[in-house]
Amino acid sequence: MSKLSIGPIGIALNVSDDDSHLKQAAELEDLGYGAIWLPGGQIDRLDRLAAVIEATTSVPVGSAIIPVDHYEPGAVAELHGRLPGRFIVGLGGPQQARPLAGLNDWLDRLDRAQPPVPPAARILAALGPRKLELAAARAAGAIALLVTPAYTAWARGILGESSTLVINQMVVLDTDPARARETARRPLRFLSGVGGYRAAFARMGFTADEVDALSDRLVDDLVTWGTAGDIRERVSAHLEAGADQVVITVLSGDGQPGLAPAARLLADALPC
Repeated sequence: MSKLSIGPIGIALNVSDDDSHLKQAAELEDLGYGAIWLPGGQIDRLDRLAAVIEATTSVPVGSAIIPVDHYEPGAVAELHGRLPGRFIVGLGGPQQARPLAGLNDWLDRLDRAQPPVPPAARILAALGPRKLELAAARAAGAIALLVTPAYTAWARGILGESSTLVINQMVVLDTDPARARETARRPLRFLSGVGGYRAAFARMGFTADEVDALSDRLVDDLVTWGTAGDIRERVSAHLEAGADQVVITVLSGDGQPGLAPAARLLADALPC
């Protein structure tokens, strides 16, 4: 299966109540990012994705991810069918017993939809080996969040060279260790309680105590903080380990650059 046509650096876009994110999407495209991704928590309606595509001209736009628990295959296929070819259908889940069986069934229904979403246009959230194998078999590849460059190399080995591997890297532009780590811990407090992430953290060598405490080592290995140069080093490590694209997800708190200023700064530092 052919790889997705995306540049090496993508960026995550948060939805705003006043639709100002649509103007921001156009700026991100102008800055040269290789794809714009809407995080799953931002996709309260599928037409959020359509709006971002309509606000831009040529940049690929992906869902990271559409939770298959919440949307029917027919609705996703209908959206894909009426949008230009730059829509990357990122899918994840389901949160249920025997999730692989449920996801396979959902993909079967997506294949039978009219029009179908071809495997080459979709990507699967994957952390464990079986999900990665499924992503290689039934999609253009995989997208992973909260992983180390060593994990990236391991995942590339399972996917093979013909599949796309997208790594979502959370970043904090702040050189103060305590402040940067506190910002990094905000999403980790929730995600570390999700079974799939806990299993992945253990697979990457973190102990249960480190996960429960959100230790400095865990935070530093999974979320990159510091200068634009520090972030460039981590992004380069993922690319060298086999990622086709690294998606920058900007985290910020008081005194830390939010998405717009961070995106401008990082566009100069990264190989967009």
